[in-house]
Amino acid sequence: MIALIGTDLSDGSISWGADAVELGSIRRYLEPLELDSPIHYDTEAARAVGHADVVAPSTAILMYTMPPMWAPGDRTLFESPSRDAQPARSPINNQDQGPAPHTTGFFATDLEIDFVRPVIVGERLGRRGQRLLVCEPKETRVGRGAFCTHESEIVATSGEVVARLRASTYAYNPHSRSAQENQK
Repeated sequence: MIALIGTDLSDGSISWGADAVELGSIRRYLEPLELDSPIHYDTEAARAVGHADVVAPSTAILMYTMPPMWAPGDRTLFESPSRDAQPARSPINNQDQGPAPHTTGFFATDLEIDFVRPVIVGERLGRRGQRLLVCEPKETRVGRGAFCTHESEIVATSGEVVARLRASTYAYNPHSRSAQENQK
């Protein structure tokens, strides 16, 4: 993986979000935040400051890039009835590790987004690219793996880039229980 730093590990296709940006989802997103900027609710207020329609909050645009996790006819998403069961498949759980060695543990370490322009109601968003910027193999208390940073673009259906995303993760194979106990 270290030799691939600088390489786009994707096939160049765009992974589209499940739905277009809609007014109802913006409202539901903002309700618990009690964010009352009129450009996020009122078409006329958004147009008065130069936008074509209601603007999605910048902090919400990632949710519009996520593909659906389940659809009618798919097998169940939660295969285990246990209390802390995780979904069997998710666009954020490192299923497509590309050329990296297989790992069973995974967590995000940080996220940076450069917003290029506001996203408005009616646009559909997707992610394009997966350029490897950093790969640092490391053994930590949780296991042996690598910290990696990938860069991608968030694009609208027009093809226009609306944001650039850099996501860092640690993908690893957990230590055995006995190894973890010895580290304490």
